[in-house]
Amino acid sequence: MRERVVAACDGASKGNPGPAGWAWVVADESETPARWEAGPLGRATNNVAELTALERLLSATDPAVPLEVRMDSQYAMKAVTTWLPGWKRNGWKTSAGKPVANQELVVRIDELLAGRSVEFRYVPAHQVDGDKLNDFADRAASQAATVQEPAGSELGSPEPPPSPDTPVKAPRRRPAAAKKSGGGSSARTIKAKFPGRCVCGRSYAAGEQIAKNAQGWGHPECRTAEA
Repeated sequence: MRERVVAACDGASKGNPGPAGWAWVVADESETPARWEAGPLGRATNNVAELTALERLLSATDPAVPLEVRMDSQYAMKAVTTWLPGWKRNGWKTSAGKPVANQELVVRIDELLAGRSVEFRYVPAHQVDGDKLNDFADRAASQAATVQEPAGSELGSPEPPPSPDTPVKAPRRRPAAAKKSGGGSSARTIKAKFPGRCVCGRSYAAGEQIAKNAQGWGHPECRTAEA
């Protein structure tokens, strides 16, 4: 029996609420994704997707083996580690006296956590060199939300594709003297007034540095790559 299982789970909603999906992944001893599952939720919120991912992970792992769960959802993590005891004492009401949101899922997770050793670890989402298990779960959940079809290692599914929300490492910049002059490409960068999408397919947020390239505005590194 393994001493500890390391896993990650994530949910996605394209519109919040919108087409949603969930995913979990369990690592091998080298923390490489070994077993995973993802599924559609139809139209749901991101919070429902995050809680569903955790519920499915707990259901799919051995309760006798200690589990480390990596998540990028502050809501789902606090719901089951910080807020849940108070909700139970208050008869599943918040401190404001309102019914707990997504109560059915939270109750089910509480039942699955009873009597087992589970450590929750928060990991930031969409990082260039972020946690590879969380990244895998994020990609799988995003794909499930988009295509609304189940996937997983037991189904023989291929590894989920890269998420458009995760930045990539910038290509190595050439010396300034080696850059082309002219060609309609501006060397300056500005802060985006509105969110948009670069020619590379990834989005950029309002306030992010962008630069002009031959096909419009986008990431400075994409401009450099085209130059």
